[in-house]
Amino acid sequence: MFYQLLFYFQEFLQRADLWRFANVFRYQTFRMTFAIVTSFFLVMAFAPWIIKILKDMKVRGGTDFGNKTIDQIYASRASTPTMGGVLIVPAIVVSTLFWADILNFHVFLGLLTVVWLGTLGAVDDYLKMAKKKADGKRDAGLRMWEKLIFQIALAAILAMFLYRMRGDIRLPEDGTGIALNLPFYKFPIHLTLWAFVLVCFLVVAGTSNAVNLTDGMDGLAIGSMVPPTIVFLIVGYLAGRVDYSAYLYLPYVPGAGELSIFCGAILGACLGFLWYNCPPAQVFMGDTGSLALGGAIGYVAIATRQEMMLLIAGGLFVIEALSVILQVSYFKLTHGKRIFKMSPIHHHFHLSGWEETQTVVRFWLLGAMFAALALATLKLR
Repeated sequence: MFYQLLFYFQEFLQRADLWRFANVFRYQTFRMTFAIVTSFFLVMAFAPWIIKILKDMKVRGGTDFGNKTIDQIYASRASTPTMGGVLIVPAIVVSTLFWADILNFHVFLGLLTVVWLGTLGAVDDYLKMAKKKADGKRDAGLRMWEKLIFQIALAAILAMFLYRMRGDIRLPEDGTGIALNLPFYKFPIHLTLWAFVLVCFLVVAGTSNAVNLTDGMDGLAIGSMVPPTIVFLIVGYLAGRVDYSAYLYLPYVPGAGELSIFCGAILGACLGFLWYNCPPAQVFMGDTGSLALGGAIGYVAIATRQEMMLLIAGGLFVIEALSVILQVSYFKLTHGKRIFKMSPIHHHFHLSGWEETQTVVRFWLLGAMFAALALATLKLR
C-alpha cells in the first residue's frame, strides 16, 4: 500500500523536492527491514490485550498428551490460553500490505495462503475448545482428512495460478517453465501441471502439518521457524534478481523479490510472538498459527522454485514429522511396540532426561545448522 502511494504521489514529491528522500522506499531491502519491525511491534503492542481476551474467553489448549509423565509436567499449563495465531496472522497481513507491492502476483498468493490456513487452524482450535468445554475431551477438532481437503484445494489453486506464469520463469539452463530444482545440481527437472499440483500439495500440507506437530513445547515451533524464514527471505530476494539468480544458477522468477518483504513480515511476527511464547509461555499459537506459518514458508519455497531446499532449511520439521510417521507405522506393524518413548521426537528427548528448555534450545540450534546448510547449497551447484 505504501509502495503504491509513493508512486501515486511521485509527481508531487518531485515538485516538492522530496523524491530523493522518498526514493529509498522503492528498495526491497529497506521495505523488508521495516516489514520485520512493523510485524514485530504489532504483535508486541496487541499481545497483552489479545492474551487477556483469550484468558477471559477460556480459550485453553489440552494437556492430555497420552503419556502420564508428560501430562503431569504440563498440568500446570492447563490455564495458558491457546489460539495465539490470531496475533500472528493479522500482523503478517498488515505488515505485508503496508510495505510490499500489493499488486504483485506472488504477494497476493502468499497472503491468500496465510489467511486460508490461518482460518482453517482457527476453526480447528475453536472446535477443540468447544468440545473440551462440553465434555472435557481433547483432540475433537477437525479430522485429518477434513484438513487435507482444504489443503488440497489451496494447493490446487496455487498450482493453477503459478503454472500459468511458467513462461515468465527463466531457468538456469536458459529455458523457461516450471521445474524441480535440486540442491547440488544445476539442471532442473521439468514438471507437468499435474506433477506440479502434487508437489504443491506435498509442500503445503507437509510444511503446515510438520510445524503443527513441532508445536509441543514453549517456544519450540515459533523459534524453529526463524532460521528457514531467514533462508527464504534471502532466496526470495535472489530469485527476483536477474543478475544474482543467473550467478547462483537459480530460477529467475519476476516479482519474487517482493516475497522477501512477505518473509520479513513472517520473521517479525515470529520474533514478536516468541517474546510471549518463550518458557514459561503466556500463550500458545495453536493450529491458527502453526498451519499458517508452515503453509506460508511452503508457499515461498514453491513460488521461488526451491521446494527441495525447503527439505534442508526446514530439516528440523522434517525430522519431527518423520518421527511421528515412523512411530505410528512401527506401532501398527508390531502391534504395540515403539521406536521412541514418545513422538514427536522432542518428547522422546524430554522423557530421556533433557530439561524442556534444553530440548527447545538444542532444537533451535539444530534448525539453525540446517538453515546454514541450505544457504551453502546456493554455491554448490
